[in-house]
Amino acid sequence: MSDPMQDARCAPFVTLPVTLTRRLGAAMLLVALAGSFVPVAPALAKTAAPKAVLDASAVAVPDHYSADTAQQIFAAGGNAVDAAVAIAFTLAVTYPDAGNIGGGGFMTLYVDGKPYFLDYRERAPQQATRDMYLDDKGNPVPGMSLVGFRAVAVPGTVDGMWEAQRRFGKLKWKQVLAPAIRYATDGFVVEPWLQKRAEYAAKNFAGKTNFSVYFAGLKAGATFRQPELAQTLSRIASDGGREFYEGKTADLISSQMYGHGILSKTDLVQYKAVWRQPATAQWNGYQIVTAPPPSSGGVGLIQLLKMKADLKPAFTGLDLNSPGYIHLVAQIEDRVFADRQQYMGDPDSFRVPVDKLIDDAYLAQRAGEVSPDEVPGAAPVKPGLGDSMPERAETTHFSVVDKWGNAVSNTYTLNGPFGSGVVVDNAGFALNDEMDDFVTKAGTPNQFGVTGGDVNTIAPGRRPLSSMTPTILLKDGKVALVIGTPGGSRIFTSIFQVMTNLYDFNMPPADALAAMRFHHQLLPPKTIYWEPYHPVTGELADQLKGLGYTLEGQVFNGDVQLIRVDGTTPEPAADPRGAGVGRVIH
Repeated sequence: MSDPMQDARCAPFVTLPVTLTRRLGAAMLLVALAGSFVPVAPALAKTAAPKAVLDASAVAVPDHYSADTAQQIFAAGGNAVDAAVAIAFTLAVTYPDAGNIGGGGFMTLYVDGKPYFLDYRERAPQQATRDMYLDDKGNPVPGMSLVGFRAVAVPGTVDGMWEAQRRFGKLKWKQVLAPAIRYATDGFVVEPWLQKRAEYAAKNFAGKTNFSVYFAGLKAGATFRQPELAQTLSRIASDGGREFYEGKTADLISSQMYGHGILSKTDLVQYKAVWRQPATAQWNGYQIVTAPPPSSGGVGLIQLLKMKADLKPAFTGLDLNSPGYIHLVAQIEDRVFADRQQYMGDPDSFRVPVDKLIDDAYLAQRAGEVSPDEVPGAAPVKPGLGDSMPERAETTHFSVVDKWGNAVSNTYTLNGPFGSGVVVDNAGFALNDEMDDFVTKAGTPNQFGVTGGDVNTIAPGRRPLSSMTPTILLKDGKVALVIGTPGGSRIFTSIFQVMTNLYDFNMPPADALAAMRFHHQLLPPKTIYWEPYHPVTGELADQLKGLGYTLEGQVFNGDVQLIRVDGTTPEPAADPRGAGVGRVIH
């Protein structure tokens, strides 16, 4: 089963005309920016570089344009945070179905020996209401939370990048944005996969948004230029990250939304990224540093890894991805998703019981419920703490390590392919459809088939629950692994499987990525999802069906980007399912 958006990986852009004055203004600024991007001496850095502790820096990124950007940033004396921010802005140009400035995400960092987590997830606008996507009979209106103006949440990406680079970057802000501006101005050569994704999205947005005005020109092999986006990025480079929320770009967004959506200039002005304590746990002699709520992914990953460790006797003798192995993992996943549905939401609105959910004794108790003899779906799996209350391919991930031992794991998203399909006129970027990650009606699944309760309902200013799981693994206070992936609710189950392949089965990174992956969640019950890259067929399929499972294909493969550090040597690896690049940079 093939995915029209995944099989091929981009084409030229026909833009609306701009005035000569705007062209000259943009050109003058671009000349200045280009000059500022010449590799700089350490004297221009914010702080003197510490002594290198690794043989080289490294990145694992979704495309070669962002890898080239990282190489230029490191050559200019930048660190992992500079490179990460430059990669993010580059992907907003060269990977426009998922890379973005109109979406949001999470960044897990390890800088100067300390872990950090930055939440720049989107927020519901102030005019948002709990029942805004229901008809007069109380049923969800199909597509309303996915396509068009009302699907848009307040974007967080630009403020997140601004916060991270201001706090930890070494280079000038303009230097970090210069590669993205150059790709938007001069263009990049579109590859087939991006053309296919654009064509797929265009069918969904036809007659509903202005998507095709901006992206109909994406054709494989052609050069795609985006002058309006170049002007937007130039303003942000010149005036700082808050320009997106308070300056001309904010005016363009609010003008676009006026009379159609619910997002306003006030929502933009009020938006702030939030520094949070990362979720941490000990596992297999490593320290996991990962995403806390409003991500469900970090808690879910820790639960999966710890419960599997608790069940070591049951897994002993089982081959990787054998029927018995998959059966045990599926039972663990049932319990993780039951907890996710009941307890996980925006920590600014609810007291999410993270410590209880990742407590060793609690997870040992939950693992004790798992049995090789359990019949799938025979009894409902319930949340483990009682009744107390406390996503898709068009997300993208990249991993960065610098020679000084700093690391960034970043996952960000528009949610669906090209988000809501709404492109900001005269600004040239797509806006997210992140409102679909809220529960529109209790018990009703979103586009990833997951449900939720009151903890993830719509409310003004609330951040929707996410599965994004940017993760860093530490060994004796040093970076051992940087990992993450797109994939909606499949994100943390995919990361779990790759980490298990690496550390339980001692696979090299390339093999750990290439191995078959599967997914199971609480609902629909008894269902094992297989991936197009490595479908479940033949005897394995027959044996799983014999255990009581239904097998179902999904259209998304996953795109894990990881860097393992072996001693002082970084080993980047990109998922063979995508067009990513792993590159060591000396």
